Amino acid sequence: MLPQVEHELHKRRRSRNIGLLVVLLAFVALVFGLSVVKITQGDMMQGYDHRPRASMLPQDPDPPAANAAPVAAPGTPAANQEAGE
Repeated sequence: MLPQVEHELHKRRRSRNIGLLVVLLAFVALVFGLSVVKITQGDMMQGYDHRPRASMLPQDPDPPAANAAPVAAPGTPAANQEAGE
């Protein structure tokens, strides 16, 4: 059996594939490094999920008494019953 000679086209394609591999590995390393830094760096990081968070609300200078009755939110069935509708 004769040894097969590799064509020049295959050599060029292999070198491009190796270059692309290096670029992709560098990108993965960059994203991983940024993730590690962001996770280990910080205090209470919170994501924004389009909802109000208690930690982001301003502190109430006059909080209600602990034994006060809860108030129903406007537009809920409990609020309509309290209003006598």
